[in-house]
Amino acid sequence: MSSVFVALSLLFKELVMFVAYVKNNAFPQPLPEVEEEKYLKLMATGDPIARNKLIEHNLRLVAHIVKKFENTGEDSEDLISIGTIGLIKAIESYQVNKGTKLATYAARCIENDILMSLVMRFLFDQAKRVCV
Repeated sequence: MSSVFVALSLLFKELVMFVAYVKNNAFPQPLPEVEEEKYLKLMATGDPIARNKLIEHNLRLVAHIVKKFENTGEDSEDLISIGTIGLIKAIESYQVNKGTKLATYAARCIENDILMSLVMRFLFDQAKRVCV
């Protein structure tokens, strides 16, 4: 039970930091390739600080991808939140030995999560209209 509270507190901390970045419009710069490789190796050993560093320094990528979906009528803050979840999934599932760069892999994961969310909202809205 205590592990659930630890996980929730870490998630809350990350969300607070994320909201601060969004409000200040100040995303950190992407990591240089050498540093990114270092943090990927550390994360492979289970280092949560390395994981968080990779997430923080790829938030700019999320904001860039969200711009593609500005014409959907969805709130950009919601899309950034969904995209951040996609980024976290990407960082946790990324495999260095596959030959793709982290940003390339993460961009696809972020975009997929946003698209999936938009499709689910559309289907939910359609189902509500049919039931009424």
